Amino acid sequence: QVQLVESGGGLVQAGGSLRLSCAASGRTFSNYVMGWFRQAPGKEREFVAAISRSGGSTYYADSVKGRFTISRDNAKNTVYLQMNSLKPEDTAIYYCAAGGATIWGRRLQVLSSYEYWGQGTQVTVSS
Repeated sequence: QVQLVESGGGLVQAGGSLRLSCAASGRTFSNYVMGWFRQAPGKEREFVAAISRSGGSTYYADSVKGRFTISRDNAKNTVYLQMNSLKPEDTAIYYCAAGGATIWGRRLQVLSSYEYWGQGTQVTVSS
C-alpha cells in the first residue's frame, strides 16, 4: 500500500504561484503513475495532471496546460505540482493520487484508474 500526504496549499492572489507537494510512503513509489485531481465546491472531482513512473512523460487537462507543471523526485518519494498564473477558478481542494504503472492516455483522466489517494490540500485564489 501507499500513503500519500499533500502539502503546500494556501491563499494566493490571481496571477500568483503555488507549488504543491505530495509525499508518499514506502519504497515502491517509482512503480506508480502519479496524478493530481481537484474538486471545487459543488463540482465533481476533475483531472489536473499526471506523470509517468520515470517522470519522462506528462499529461495535462486543457484547463491548466501551459500554466501548471507536474514533476517527481523518486529519490524523495515526492510528486510536485507547480501552479503559475493562478486564476480564481483554480480554487479547489487538490488531491494527489497513485495509479498502476500500465495506465496512460485517456485512462489517466479516470478517477477509478488510481488506487491510492491523499486527503487533499486547499488552494484558494483571490481576485
